[in-house]
Amino acid sequence: MVGDRPSIDKPHLDAADQPTCGHSAASPVAEILSLEKAQRMAEFFGVLGDPNRWRILSALALGEMRVGDLAAAVEMSESAVSHQLRILRTTRLVSYRKRGRNVLYCLKDDHVFNLYREASEHLDEPGEE
Repeated sequence: MVGDRPSIDKPHLDAADQPTCGHSAASPVAEILSLEKAQRMAEFFGVLGDPNRWRILSALALGEMRVGDLAAAVEMSESAVSHQLRILRTTRLVSYRKRGRNVLYCLKDDHVFNLYREASEHLDEPGEE
């Protein structure tokens, strides 16, 4: 056992019985999530359950923007975009910097950009029949 979590014995598989899942068994995920982390992840992905937030993230994936420019790009009011940006900042998905009187928003880091890119690419893959 590791800590309070039971270890998981993986069965030995012959070459013909190798799983056909789309990821490597040698992935960095070493154990089943704790309930606390699973809850935090569910809340995190809950924030991403809004299509307007994804549109804002997609615009910011192109580069940093002011609220007014972002509102025009996603065809929303500045007030609505500001509200969504507050939520995205709280979840550490976007950040901002002040430049004179302008406030410029951008994706928080490469993790957020990669999350956006991977989700977009995954949805563009052909589905299974």
